[in-house]
Amino acid sequence: MAIYEYYCPTCRETFELRRPMSEATAAATCECGDPAERTISNFAIAVVAGDSAVAQMEPEFGSSGGCACGGGGCGCAS
Repeated sequence: MAIYEYYCPTCRETFELRRPMSEATAAATCECGDPAERTISNFAIAVVAGDSAVAQMEPEFGSSGGCACGGGGCGCAS
């Protein structure tokens, strides 16, 4: 399941829907009953733009034997 963001041009509301990836292109309806347009999330924009705050959330592979957990107990085979 993925979370998709939508915008309703009629009431100018933004909302999220959790749905399977196979339904990513399916039409979405706002609570007001009008069709909504799928938007690109702010998180996706930050990732593409290389936002440093998003980069800090990524694990630092290679810093401790290739495992972000410090190696050993997580099962990542490091």
